[in-house]
Amino acid sequence: MANQDNKQPLTPEQVDFEQKDRQKQELKNADSPHVLNPGDRIDESKSIDEKAQQVAVDAPDITGDHITVPTYFVTEDKETGEEEALHHVKDAEEISDVIRQARVDEDGDRKW
Repeated sequence: MANQDNKQPLTPEQVDFEQKDRQKQELKNADSPHVLNPGDRIDESKSIDEKAQQVAVDAPDITGDHITVPTYFVTEDKETGEEEALHHVKDAEEISDVIRQARVDEDGDRKW
């Protein structure tokens, strides 16, 4: 799993207010509807830390629960030991593979 320094926002309270405001303004000022949510856009110039903070979804769902979905799933490459940011749409299959590899030890702790 990823370095714990990259605390990904998983609750509405953890989402950067400026990011949320920029995304709302972009949607409000758009001349035509975008295919992608502003939070889903891929920007390869961003660092791992910046990608870890990017949020794709921060809105209530149909049940009334507030959903927060990070754009990237930051994980560690087993072969190189380097962190990589997997996009929640583009790299969904690879993210599923990483999750399937997770194991729980005898103490109930998840091992990646």
